[in-house]
Amino acid sequence: MKKFIESLSNAWKIEELRNRILVTLGLLLVYRFGAQVTLPGIDATKLNGLTDQTKEGIGWLIDVFTGGAFSQASVFALGIMPYISASIVVQLMGIAVPYLQKLQKDGESGRKKMNQITRWLTIVITLVQAPGYIYNLNRTLPQDAFLLGFDSAPFLISSVIILVTGTIFAMWLGEKITDKGIGNGISLLIMVGIISRMPQAFIQEFSTRVTNNNGGPMLLVFEVIIWLLVIVACILLVMAVRKIPVQYARRTASGEFEEAGNRQWIPLKLNASGVMPIIFAQAIMFIPAALAGLSSSETATSVSTAFQNIFGWQYNLVFALLIVVFTYFYTAITVPTNKMADDLKRSGGFIPGIRPGAETSEFLDRIMSYITFPGSLFLALIAVFPAIVVSVLDVQPSWALFYGGTSLLIMVGVASDTIQQINSYLLNKHYDGLMKSGKNRKAVA
Repeated sequence: MKKFIESLSNAWKIEELRNRILVTLGLLLVYRFGAQVTLPGIDATKLNGLTDQTKEGIGWLIDVFTGGAFSQASVFALGIMPYISASIVVQLMGIAVPYLQKLQKDGESGRKKMNQITRWLTIVITLVQAPGYIYNLNRTLPQDAFLLGFDSAPFLISSVIILVTGTIFAMWLGEKITDKGIGNGISLLIMVGIISRMPQAFIQEFSTRVTNNNGGPMLLVFEVIIWLLVIVACILLVMAVRKIPVQYARRTASGEFEEAGNRQWIPLKLNASGVMPIIFAQAIMFIPAALAGLSSSETATSVSTAFQNIFGWQYNLVFALLIVVFTYFYTAITVPTNKMADDLKRSGGFIPGIRPGAETSEFLDRIMSYITFPGSLFLALIAVFPAIVVSVLDVQPSWALFYGGTSLLIMVGVASDTIQQINSYLLNKHYDGLMKSGKNRKAVA
């Protein structure tokens, strides 16, 4: 603990790092403040119906990713999710659209154009989602909650404009954090929203166990221990890699190459797809309930009920299978083994015992298939673990959702990435890393 505090002190001594941390905290504070500002024309004292809608289930998931703005009818009610949806669409289109494939190979200029396409697509998606959100307000809130009346043109037009502007502003905040602050801005905005719901969820669980004498404090301590173990498992999943040895040929004085050279590694991640399979799977899981809701038959009602209960076994069985499928799919499009083999061949590198070129590509592809299978199963287990703790330990749903799924993986992944960036600043200034033990070296001005 003393070493950790000393490392934080060292981080504060570096002016550039200190300024970046302050900028990050300031912009996150702006985002959290905006999440509490209710849309003009809505009575903020009559949002109980919307709050009840987001206490658990799918509504809770949406509210988590918007940092509570969804349940507050906030100007940031749609949050950063339209931008994430646009990013996923552009990334998937990059597989099939030749123009986007060309942009991906154009370096920095292509990346800027891809970002611009993503921004415009974000606006289009927000323009579609904003009227749907306002319609949901009309179904959920009492009519006297609309000060100007729900059917008034000024309210409808202004609300759509404000929701679109709020998403664009949140997107701008995320990009500014990435450029001027520490960590990935978009991910930090989501993480802060998730963490903001954690104290309230824990207080509810504490009240249930201790105040209402439902299990007592010992069971609560047991739950916290399990939660910490799950966090450790998530860290291992995020950090786990399979190292493939690579030998680089060395040029001799006569201009020829020798096989004896520097040995390095290709780190193939156990979970190369990150949280994207869970996000894809959750998006698909919304569809059956939505389609079933269009019919009033008994079968459609039962399907809708099953897929709206995110702690039911039917929902989680399909959810886990989709995660395994999407893990293979997303890994296949994000880990270009052919390009890796070509780059290795051009740089004079080779895997011992494997011929450069096509044979190397097949070898890397085979290794990725082997390690993706246990990685996908582990990811699916973490995703459905909240349902397990609800059924086994009778944990409150709001607190159980922090035991796995997208929320926990995002928190672990973003925290790990941010700590790595802080470590790089410390090591560049000849300090030890934030989580590394040892003696400090002399700082470089």
